Amino acid sequence: MSKVLIVEDDKAIATIERDYLLASGIECDIAEDGEKGLCMGLDGEYDLILLDLMLPKMDGFEVCRKLREKIDIPILMVTARREDIDKIRGLGLGADDYIEKPFSPGVLLARVKANIAQYERLTGNRHNTSDIVFGDIRLNTKAHRVYVKNEEITLKNMEYELLYFMMLNADVVFDRETLYEKVWGMEAMGDNATVAVHINRLREKIEEDPANPKYLQTVWGAGYRFRGN
Repeated sequence: MSKVLIVEDDKAIATIERDYLLASGIECDIAEDGEKGLCMGLDGEYDLILLDLMLPKMDGFEVCRKLREKIDIPILMVTARREDIDKIRGLGLGADDYIEKPFSPGVLLARVKANIAQYERLTGNRHNTSDIVFGDIRLNTKAHRVYVKNEEITLKNMEYELLYFMMLNADVVFDRETLYEKVWGMEAMGDNATVAVHINRLREKIEEDPANPKYLQTVWGAGYRFRGN
């Protein structure tokens, strides 16, 4: 059974989230402030952390940053704000995805299950092949490692998943909605900041000149491609 940590100071919202996830067979613990959420997140064995941004004692941004220094499980940020800058900031600190309040229980459950499933596929023994190589980039599927010019680089779980998908489909152009559906495992629901931020983070790590990418290229008006030729 999967286990989720809910970090939410609004008791009514936290209870609704917990009850709906429990009804779907997902165990839940609740932390009512940022400091407790950080402590429980680091000490507990969770499959995903559902993290509100506006928290007492320590906000969700700081909690996310500190969690990412120690653990690599999915972090799903929950925000009542609609400004893209908050979403981009959260994703830049290591969150895997986000969900806007108010949301339906069905959307919450779908996002939680999709992120847990992707993480399980990512960390499981799902491939019999070993290396995918294009130019200076080598991705080892068995060891879950990526090398640029024979130097290992550190990728977060969804950065790896995105790079893996695009390298498997080199030279194919994907729009943001399709990438979200293929990599995150569900419909984009009208917001593509998640994909754009992860593309930019990948470029910073694998490209010699991120402003003029050799591999992860933007095809204006169409989307992105990993250039294999």
